[in-house]
Amino acid sequence: MQAMIETENELRALAEEAVVHAYPLYEMARMRAATSPQRTDTAGEASRPLRWCNVFTHARQLLGPGKSRVVTPNHDTLYTNAWLDLGDGPLVIDVPDTAGRYYVLGLLDFYTNPFAHLGQRLTGTAARSFLVTPPGWRGELPSAFREAGAHVEAPTRWLWVIGRILVDGPHDVPAVNALQDGFVVRTLSDWQAGRPSAPRRFDPACDPKAPLTAAHFAAQVNRALRENPPPAGEAASVARFAPLGFGPDADADALDDMQRTTLQDALDAVLPRLREAQSGTTTATGWVQMPLVEGSFGDDHLARALVALKYIGMLESREATYPLAWRDAAGRTLNGSHRYTLRFAPGAMPPVDAFWSLTMYDSRDYMLVANPIDRYAIGDRTPALRHDADGGLTLHIQHARPEGEAAQANWLPAPEGDFYLCLRAYMPRAEMLDGRYALPAVVRNGEVA
Repeated sequence: MQAMIETENELRALAEEAVVHAYPLYEMARMRAATSPQRTDTAGEASRPLRWCNVFTHARQLLGPGKSRVVTPNHDTLYTNAWLDLGDGPLVIDVPDTAGRYYVLGLLDFYTNPFAHLGQRLTGTAARSFLVTPPGWRGELPSAFREAGAHVEAPTRWLWVIGRILVDGPHDVPAVNALQDGFVVRTLSDWQAGRPSAPRRFDPACDPKAPLTAAHFAAQVNRALRENPPPAGEAASVARFAPLGFGPDADADALDDMQRTTLQDALDAVLPRLREAQSGTTTATGWVQMPLVEGSFGDDHLARALVALKYIGMLESREATYPLAWRDAAGRTLNGSHRYTLRFAPGAMPPVDAFWSLTMYDSRDYMLVANPIDRYAIGDRTPALRHDADGGLTLHIQHARPEGEAAQANWLPAPEGDFYLCLRAYMPRAEMLDGRYALPAVVRNGEVA
């Protein structure tokens, strides 16, 4: 009996390990089904929704309050995204000349590793073409792609390209829309022939709104493993999960009662723990610094699962970092019934090589906050900011309109209730990532940090 109990405990522990290991694959499959453009078959209706890959889709307007499908939405950039399937061979990404305007295409493999970035930081802003080749590709590299950074070797067959293009407010949207149309995906043969490529239709075989049952989870993970074999270093770990019905050759429809129960118990135990786990570290001034993300999570499967659950699509930290403030300098929850200031001392603005902004969110729904001046973020590109006499910058954060022209110029409107702040720093300098630079505390009026 004791041996049986130990076996059951071992199987339970293995199932929880498997959920942590495999959750990013499930989330990528779900996001692919939810965000790739939908099409029907030639009869007008498909037996299940079919979608397009190998084509860019674009967000054409800046998000406003209640207009986002994701929490903590960005109000600095427009998104330009594509799901790429390299199963038929290399693809070419053409990008336009943005004339110095910041942009980045973040490439995620199917294990959510942000393995490559194209754009201002690494490849510049001139018009270019990039060759993306599938794992193990041994073809002859065309001379046009022998320049540094022009050849991207993908770790997995399927990739998610998440692009961001800087927008300087609503008046700038048409210019960015025109740039978005210059982002194009083509097969290598079509690129060489100078002709466009048609997007490829595929069946995601996933209902992104389906309940997260053991069978649904296993089906998505097993298909992902078939299409995107794990790195050599992870193959042995994945093989250990076979008793649970996981693996490229496993059939999720054939799960037995023990496998189904054990896996469901693991999902029900692990996901709440991941949701409740704090991501990042809290600084001395009360900001929560997001975990540092590099091009690969390596063997840190827990960090990979946490990011997939809470921040999927996150760029590597050298491209952007996003500290959050939920509390003031005294550790109290931020609330619109109070007035706050955030003061950057002279010469102590966030150290970035691109831009920074501070965005306001309502804690009830994690969305942008409607306000009378239509200002959802404030930062280094906000026009007519008033600097202090010593050259510093004081931002005023409150629900009611502040008194005085200078305070109104520097006002970030808050909701009546609880809120939080996100400071987005694009192309942060090293001191912002290694802790040498500390963001100032959010101070309630009449108090000191």
